[in-house]
Amino acid sequence: MQNLSQSSISTPAGSDPATPPDAFVHRHIGPQPEEQTAMLATLGYQTLEQLTADTVPADIRLPRALNLPEPLSEASALAELRQIATQNIIQKSFLGMGYYGTHLPPVIQRNILENPGWYTQYTPYQAEIAQGRLEALINFQTMVADLTGLPIANASLLDEATAAVEAMGMCHALQGGDDDSPRNTFFVSAGCHPQTIAVVQTRARALGLQCVIGDETTTDFSKGARSGFCGALLQYPATAGRVLDLEPIIQQIHAAGALAVVATDLLALTILREPGAQGADIAIGSAQRFGVPMGFGGPHAAFMATRPEFVRKMPGRLIGISKDAAGKPAYRLALQTREQHIRRDKATSNICTAQVLLAIMAGMYAVYHGPAGLKAIATAVHEKAARLASALQTAGLRLTHTCFFDTLSVQLAGAAEATNILATAKARGINLRDLGTGRIGLSLDETTADTDLQTVTELFGAKLPGSGTITLPPNLHRQSAYLTHPVFHRYHSETEMMRYIKRLESRDLSLAQSMIPLGSCTMKLNAAAEMLPITWPEFGNLHPYAPADQTCGYQKLAQDLETWLAEITGFAAVSLQPNAGSQGEYAGLLTIRNFHISRGQASRNVCLIPTSAHGTNPASAVVAGFKVVPVACDSHGNIDLDDLRKRAAEHAADLGALMVTYPSTHGVFEEAIREICQIAHQHGGQVYMDGANMNAQVGLCRPGDIGADVCHLNLHKTFCIPHGGGGPGMGPIAAAAHLRDFLPGNPLQATASPPSPGPVSAAPLGSASILPISWMYIRMMGAHGLKTATQVAILNANYMAKRLENDYPILFKGRLGRCAHEFIVDCHAFDAEAGVKVEDIAKRLMDYGYHAPTMSWPEHGTLMIEPTESESRAELDRFCAALLAIRQEIRDIAAGRLDRNDHPLKHAPHTLAAVTADTWSHSYTRQQAAYPAPWLHDYKFWPAASRIDNPYGDRHLVCSCAPMEP
Repeated sequence: MQNLSQSSISTPAGSDPATPPDAFVHRHIGPQPEEQTAMLATLGYQTLEQLTADTVPADIRLPRALNLPEPLSEASALAELRQIATQNIIQKSFLGMGYYGTHLPPVIQRNILENPGWYTQYTPYQAEIAQGRLEALINFQTMVADLTGLPIANASLLDEATAAVEAMGMCHALQGGDDDSPRNTFFVSAGCHPQTIAVVQTRARALGLQCVIGDETTTDFSKGARSGFCGALLQYPATAGRVLDLEPIIQQIHAAGALAVVATDLLALTILREPGAQGADIAIGSAQRFGVPMGFGGPHAAFMATRPEFVRKMPGRLIGISKDAAGKPAYRLALQTREQHIRRDKATSNICTAQVLLAIMAGMYAVYHGPAGLKAIATAVHEKAARLASALQTAGLRLTHTCFFDTLSVQLAGAAEATNILATAKARGINLRDLGTGRIGLSLDETTADTDLQTVTELFGAKLPGSGTITLPPNLHRQSAYLTHPVFHRYHSETEMMRYIKRLESRDLSLAQSMIPLGSCTMKLNAAAEMLPITWPEFGNLHPYAPADQTCGYQKLAQDLETWLAEITGFAAVSLQPNAGSQGEYAGLLTIRNFHISRGQASRNVCLIPTSAHGTNPASAVVAGFKVVPVACDSHGNIDLDDLRKRAAEHAADLGALMVTYPSTHGVFEEAIREICQIAHQHGGQVYMDGANMNAQVGLCRPGDIGADVCHLNLHKTFCIPHGGGGPGMGPIAAAAHLRDFLPGNPLQATASPPSPGPVSAAPLGSASILPISWMYIRMMGAHGLKTATQVAILNANYMAKRLENDYPILFKGRLGRCAHEFIVDCHAFDAEAGVKVEDIAKRLMDYGYHAPTMSWPEHGTLMIEPTESESRAELDRFCAALLAIRQEIRDIAAGRLDRNDHPLKHAPHTLAAVTADTWSHSYTRQQAAYPAPWLHDYKFWPAASRIDNPYGDRHLVCSCAPMEP
């Protein structure tokens, strides 16, 4: 996080002149200038400025150009970023702490990480066109469940530290007792990674839980009933490498009425006795070392596994197996009623996303290597550690533990000797871990070579032996089988692996096939030039806690982004640490909470939230320590000002924050936004602006100017980081000057109590390795390009609304009849007219080759459509044509031209197997089922499953690999 001033910002780009032919803006924006002119004419305008004037309230318009550097072409921006990247110094890391060197198999890098067919999908809410990704996630869940020995695993969490936080919340939800006998204490082993401890402490303070740090081998858990333990977090292996038999400790935890959480290492579990076999209730950790680069901290797929009886309290997404209309097995999101948009302020977690792309990579790493390959890697790592241990002990050095997997802790004579060795190692290109009190930590991984071991032994004055002795006692040897499913045995050659990946890819609709017009989700271009740098080794191979003088490139990258984002939002300071939009919400509200506490106003713990808000808003408020009070919306979708005044006055003494989304969740620039902010301020509250709809603001208006105090930004929406099939994401927060001291802090420099900031994720810059994507986007677009992108996003939405308004009622519009960058069409009447529900329309769109817009949110029975600026007029017209054709089908049903009980919408989507079957029993033709539009004859994307039975899947919950068909 960097504090910013106007003087630190580069010369403004000014108004745009003629842009050069290689300008990136031409590549990013879909409609060409002549198409924009025609679309504007359809709306009755001549220029984008005229449309903007009728859409964005005049009193909030930014009267000048954004103060950003002049835009660069793709080639020039890549060259400049390359110069920044070279400022990172990659040394051999022995730092550990949950981050390890790993070999990313090229077949996975080329065919998944670098493939838009995998990284541009959205969350798999429409499962029939997401079967490939869902199968890959089932593989991940099966891998985690098998290795941890706990039968239910979710589809990933954000990072190991926040997974620990989620486990704490889960323990409290399950074992927190009641008001008469509360259990509000959570034990954390001092052997946990320090960043995990810091993040858990931050969340515990916000939730009012007591976090006790201690040694599990000496803690008397029998006092748990009196002290109120709800759970305990243990690290296995511990951060300094010690491997303990946890079973007797877990028995004590259970005897105290608490749950046992084990943070663990998947690679170690190929040879170590699994947590489930030792009695653990929950296992968490990171799958990073399964082929995912360190990336200065992320993104990485965290994991969580638990027992079946706890599944309904498990946070995050869960992939299950159900059946489709043809009776065939099909994958889908299970137990969706646990999602925050349903539970809202009753949710025990605010997580609404995952690390899907990284989970898929980690799962594919296990598929490619198989159980024998993983065990061979783990055994090789352990044997190297054993060789190093033997060398050090032979040289007369003392190891603080002799039972280890990959990490050693060496006790030296004193701090001076340790400092000397650390400095000498650094000079020779090796980073060792300073454990304090004269101890040095050494963590090995699959990339550790014999030459690395030789250098390390020389540093300690030792000699490397030719072999090492396995140090694990028999009772800690793994006895159970794992990864027995055929998927982990069939694809070990690159040919077979490539074909498997491509087969799954073909079952998923992505931006590589067609637009994904999901309202509030902003599925725009993720340009190749933006994506290229994430695989550069200077960004990918850096440990998040490498010495600062080795990370100057990342520091420069962060400084640039903080400066640019501060200018774009109108705020004084930015933190890049939150690694998801939900984390940004939590971090922003925590910033406000700590601000009030610093002023002696801890009682200001009420958060006003409009009833239209995304469900993560109230969930985030709760986990940040607020009480939620809803505020009504009027018939136009705007915040009801009278109700807001009433609620603010009622809670004037304890009002902490108002959460507001702008433009509104209903896709409208509310005229009264300044007054809304003033009402909160007049009653002592701060204003948190949800940045989900920032794509309608950039270059036109700024949250800081409007009256907000803090705002989060979805870099995976507005600033082009791809959604990755449901993650990764990034949710930085920007804040006004009076809040800069309360932004998230470095996890290894966390302070004990508020008002000082604490960390919200495991790494200082969150998911740092995807920040180059947003850096490239802003650097190539410049001030004028960003503003134009916003205006064209608004143009595209209004153009589509105009084309559809005679057939689909548009629910909410601004004062002059315009929407913002998205709009909502009402589908309620179709049920009475023809028995057609909004879900039928969503499924029928698949037959036209499209993903449905956001369905039944924020209003039930509606579709919320957001085209973004990156879609061409031709694509907008095709999508409108699909919706208009579906509307005609609804009329045909109502008129009796189509059978009311047997029509294409009811049976959509139609698979290739269905339309090529020997028999066809429907009253409509195969042609109408599969080829309802002319463009489909040129290219047809086939749904991989017919309509999926969701209730069946929840009644028969299966969350691991199904038997494979022969």
